[in-house]
Amino acid sequence: MSNEPKLTVIPFGPQHPVLPEPVQFQFYVDEEKIVDVLPNIGYIHRGIERAAELNDYRRNLYLCERICGICNIIHGQTYAGLIEKMTDTEIPIRAKYLRTIWAEIARLQSHLLWIGLFAEAVGFESLFMKVWRDREIVLELTEATNGHRIHMGTTVIGGVTKDMDEALISRYQKDMDKLKKEMDDWAHVFRKDPAFLSKTVNKGVLPKKDAVHSGAVGPVIRASGIPQDMRNNGYEAYGELDFEPVVYDNCDVQGRVLVRLDECYQSVDLIKKALNQLPEGPIAVKNEKFPDGETIYRTEQPRGEVFYYAKGNNTIHLERVRIRTPTLPNIPPLLGMLVGHDVADIPAIVHSIDPCMSCTERITDIKEVA
Repeated sequence: MSNEPKLTVIPFGPQHPVLPEPVQFQFYVDEEKIVDVLPNIGYIHRGIERAAELNDYRRNLYLCERICGICNIIHGQTYAGLIEKMTDTEIPIRAKYLRTIWAEIARLQSHLLWIGLFAEAVGFESLFMKVWRDREIVLELTEATNGHRIHMGTTVIGGVTKDMDEALISRYQKDMDKLKKEMDDWAHVFRKDPAFLSKTVNKGVLPKKDAVHSGAVGPVIRASGIPQDMRNNGYEAYGELDFEPVVYDNCDVQGRVLVRLDECYQSVDLIKKALNQLPEGPIAVKNEKFPDGETIYRTEQPRGEVFYYAKGNNTIHLERVRIRTPTLPNIPPLLGMLVGHDVADIPAIVHSIDPCMSCTERITDIKEVA
């Protein structure tokens, strides 16, 4: 008789109470231990990249903002930055600061959403409600800016469509102070609560070497001690705000929680600093050139690096648009994090990369994967 253990196959997803994302994992387990994991993506095909080639390139801005509802502001800014780079368009300095402020607002609401959902996934329902209550402060600021709670729609090629008057600037400052005070009320639970730490410390370990080798991005790689953050490149106004990435060397789920938690505090500080330094001047310039040639543009989404590529031919249509969002490069490291852990650890580890499959799957036909 064979002495090899008999493995049980457990399907996780694409619909699961603790995974609100359409992705499936096949877990091969020996009793309670995960021995191997196989991912199965491909449940959403929205044809966004193909649509971007058929559209007038100016209309693609609204299309790209809908790749992801949560990250829409930075998607719009990334596409605008791509076209501005292709057409040698220099946007006004005030527009750069405004884009930075709203990018950090987007990061705040995304991280607070994730922190609340993660708390619920590991059994802290009241903490989930407290975090989402405080997230409303950010959503109401967004609504006060442009009438929308999530889709801000303030970016255009050449700058921004909305400005901030003194009353709105004052409200931003006061609400950032209020949010910071409210976060202080519950942040200690994520740092010190023994029940919470028992579900996150030494779970989903991703050593620094493996994080680099597997291509991790965003909070996932920064929680493994690597200071990789596209904001370090100084795009928009980040080069004038003394930005330094938040880094932990825990290499586990707890480290990823702490990176996002500290980035919330950092976003509050960046917003206040940008408001204090906000220069006077116009908020947009006209862009009258057609995109020509090839270029790339990289920014930092709440989940990590987003990479845009486009090829233009000096017409209103782009020949090719390619977008790589953060979830895809974080799936290979996720598989390594899961092996060796118990089945009960799956929700916390999977949640720790903050997966977004809507961002990831934009192709028209599954054959395009090949």
